[in-house]
Amino acid sequence: MKIISVARYKGSTYEAELDDGRKLYLHADIITDFGIRPGMETDRETLKKIVYASNFRRAYQRALYLLDYRDYTYSEMFGKLIENYKSEPLCTAVMKRLTEHGFIDDVRYAERMARKLVEVKRFGSRRCKRELMQKGISEYIAEDALAPYSDTFGKNLMELLKTKHSRYLTDREDRKTIEKVKSALVRYGYDFTEINRAVKEYFECADDLEEEN
Repeated sequence: MKIISVARYKGSTYEAELDDGRKLYLHADIITDFGIRPGMETDRETLKKIVYASNFRRAYQRALYLLDYRDYTYSEMFGKLIENYKSEPLCTAVMKRLTEHGFIDDVRYAERMARKLVEVKRFGSRRCKRELMQKGISEYIAEDALAPYSDTFGKNLMELLKTKHSRYLTDREDRKTIEKVKSALVRYGYDFTEINRAVKEYFECADDLEEEN
């Protein structure tokens, strides 16, 4: 098998034509790494290595391009790559390189996302864990990322009652309205035990304020 021509195609990409009519579109780095030139003889195994190296480079550069716009979990990035390149061994090799270089780090991703979910969105622990795992974060990494906020969830729950739901919590006998508030808080990821305790504390604080006035 012989390479009969090598010509610049576009930018840093070259077109290498084989004597069987096939054409390979290879980055200049691949051309240099394999010493590809007109008249070069190659066997099937070497050709496979050239094609693999080219595909690996494309997939790796694609991943870096995506990472310029936002962070990804391992699972998310693998999914993006497999959509385009269809080869699990290739995508696994690319992911290995990305993790070795620190471009993909599920622990770092989980810690950043946990901070946003807890401190900005004020979700409960169950909702936070679910959101993290939906991104492909493993259960134990999600739990580790949320562990520093164990004391924050209760504070956030009370803050939600005071700032988001106080206009509804004006009558402790209005069970229908109180149940609606509780349902909203369940969607935020708090469990009923936490919610019942917080609502009780909320009304007790309100009673104390009325007595002081």
